[in-house]
Amino acid sequence: MSKDLYQALVHAPQPARPLVFAFHGTGGDEHQLVELAGTLVAGAGIVSPRGDVFEMGAARFFRRTAEGIYDMEDLARATDKMIAFIEAHRASHSGHPVYGFGYSNGANILAAVFLKRPDLFERVGLLHPMVTWEPDAHPKLVGRKVLVTAGRRDPITPWPMTERLISWLSDHGAEVTSDVHEGGHELRNSELTALASHFNGDVGPG
Repeated sequence: MSKDLYQALVHAPQPARPLVFAFHGTGGDEHQLVELAGTLVAGAGIVSPRGDVFEMGAARFFRRTAEGIYDMEDLARATDKMIAFIEAHRASHSGHPVYGFGYSNGANILAAVFLKRPDLFERVGLLHPMVTWEPDAHPKLVGRKVLVTAGRRDPITPWPMTERLISWLSDHGAEVTSDVHEGGHELRNSELTALASHFNGDVGPG
């Protein structure tokens, strides 16, 4: 368990404010979502790691063998590594609520972590996720607050797969909200507004 497992931008939270993890998309880095993270919850801390694998020079959090086909062995490696990284930062800020959001590949590593260890986060925002595997049910999913956003014409993360994830989370006890637009893989203002609302509902000390 180490806070140095990833290169990351880190800002400590103010007293009683959440710690927000931000996970970039393919080709992004630790800077991509920091400005957004800083606007979501006043006084929140931020942890924004950079993916540790590269695909034709583009940073990612785990490998894939083709578009939409994950290297499941590497995903397992990345999931365990990210869990250790998050645990270390949580331990440094005991008593603070912990939130996480990610876009595209960042949403996918966050989903993998959350589905394995839902107890690590009080609130999660998955922006255009694609879960290609059948998750195992986890009792600590019950009552966890999850936002899922998507585009119905997204060529990267097809809407039917996102819809299936929403149903699966709801069926296993998570409190799921969604924001779905008619576009593609782009992030729209409605998604960012939904994420801000998701993170600011009843915000208080953990």
